[in-house]
Amino acid sequence: MDTEERRSAPTAGGARIPRQSLWVEEPAVRRRMPDPVRTAAVRAVLVISLTIIQAMVALLSTMTGSWLAFPMMLSSVGSTVVATWAVLDVWVTRQVWNQRNGVVSVPSSSARKLRRERRAARRAARTAEREAARIRRRGASSLSRAGARAPVRS
Repeated sequence: MDTEERRSAPTAGGARIPRQSLWVEEPAVRRRMPDPVRTAAVRAVLVISLTIIQAMVALLSTMTGSWLAFPMMLSSVGSTVVATWAVLDVWVTRQVWNQRNGVVSVPSSSARKLRRERRAARRAARTAEREAARIRRRGASSLSRAGARAPVRS
């Protein structure tokens, strides 16, 4: 009996065995980076990897005594400066994105505290407005009822 026959054959109780899926979706632990930050990060990774390759070529050409050692060493130093700049670009891009699109929501976030205070002020204003409207309605209806019941003396 091959695998397909075993899968399609009923078990001793007559029920089929459910197939287990190979791929299980799991929720992401962290959110995805914003697009500009991700672009800067990819650029930084590419620049850093090229810098490492240049440094390795410079080292190997130095060990073999090749004429390429000195130019590769100079370009490795330049690439190190560019790689440092690329990493700083990721950091700056992330900070700018956070400033333009909201503060990262952490318990000590000042933006969250301000939002909470604004929400409480709006809630208090709505409650006061409802209370004033209720008092006006009640006052107007009690005046009309009182005027209808009280005899008018002339």
